[in-house]
Amino acid sequence: MKLAILSRAPRAYSTRRLVAAAKDRGHKVRVLDTLRFAIDLSRSQPDLQYRSRPIADYDAIVPRIGASITFFGTAVVRQFEQMDVYTPNTANGILNSRDKLRATQILSRHDIGIPATAFVRTRADIEGAIQRVGGPPVVIKLLEGTQGIGVILAPDLRVAKAVVETLQSTDHNVLIQRFIAESKGRDIRAIVVGDRVVAAMRRRATGDEFRSNVHRGGTTEAVELEPDYERTAVQAAQIMGLRIAGVDMLEAADGPLVMEVNSSPGLEGVEAATALDVAGAMIDYVANQVDFPELDVRQRLTVSTGYGVAELHVREGADLVGKTIAESGLRERDIVILTLTRGTTVIPNPRLDRVLEADDRLLCFGRLESMRDMIPARRRRRPRVRPLPEEAREPEVSES
Repeated sequence: MKLAILSRAPRAYSTRRLVAAAKDRGHKVRVLDTLRFAIDLSRSQPDLQYRSRPIADYDAIVPRIGASITFFGTAVVRQFEQMDVYTPNTANGILNSRDKLRATQILSRHDIGIPATAFVRTRADIEGAIQRVGGPPVVIKLLEGTQGIGVILAPDLRVAKAVVETLQSTDHNVLIQRFIAESKGRDIRAIVVGDRVVAAMRRRATGDEFRSNVHRGGTTEAVELEPDYERTAVQAAQIMGLRIAGVDMLEAADGPLVMEVNSSPGLEGVEAATALDVAGAMIDYVANQVDFPELDVRQRLTVSTGYGVAELHVREGADLVGKTIAESGLRERDIVILTLTRGTTVIPNPRLDRVLEADDRLLCFGRLESMRDMIPARRRRRPRVRPLPEEAREPEVSES
């Protein structure tokens, strides 16, 4: 395999480990400075220039895109994708995870635990947002912050409002999150490669610090993940669109809560804590995918006119409940079930004798018109109405 690692820090521990792991396995590898690319859109075939010269052919890339160059870096990754060069982390996946608000919005739609979060823009909405996430103390996060920078614990309502107002006055966007007291100063970093966790460590803050980042002086120790933590980490990475990721989780009383999904996780801390060859696991995965790459079904399958991918929800009382897939009539309607999701379990290519249950979700490929007829009418959300304070109510007017 001929591999390019996109990195502006060739001497950084993570980059050096990836290079060493690739060479140990007999692959050709080169570190390329992400900012030295030029995207060439002047020809019929997508192309790239590197240091003003045509780029050589590569089988795969491993992007290590820093937060400060997200826009240009993801454009370069996207161009490699257009050139059919394999990347474990797509440009869209990196963008999804890099934006804390976007990542939280995406995760909130799935059965993934996240801390209660609010995002507001006006001063009048700040107090209400704080109360909706559970009240003070709350954690306030800059959307653009990394390595624990821009993460503030506000102990009371007055301080929380003042911090949010100050940051917003300087044109910073912030998230307001519930403070998980039982996990104060402690979290778990799981390294996901493909569909499994290859290493995990627990990070602990030191002293009065509540942020457990190693860059803030936190300590690390290897940890054996419970099944629900491992499942949550893998699902969070896959939902983001990442095949290599670091997933940070809080140990809450009700189970794991995902804080962040990192598309370029550092390797030094986790390899030191676990004594595992994490870089090697990443290289092995990329090499296997080069031989047999995954496809983005949304891009590949919708080229057939009238066909596409859709998710069907088997609701309580539907005709499909209690029937096997063979009896469901889906195949007769030119619909094939790709995966069946039942709770947190995903069943790929389910057998024809599997019985469908209420609340099953079927990811299907087939004729769009047929699937459209099977989607029930959309349920309208009933807004949660909160009573107005006495002073805000309009006075009653007598008709007499």
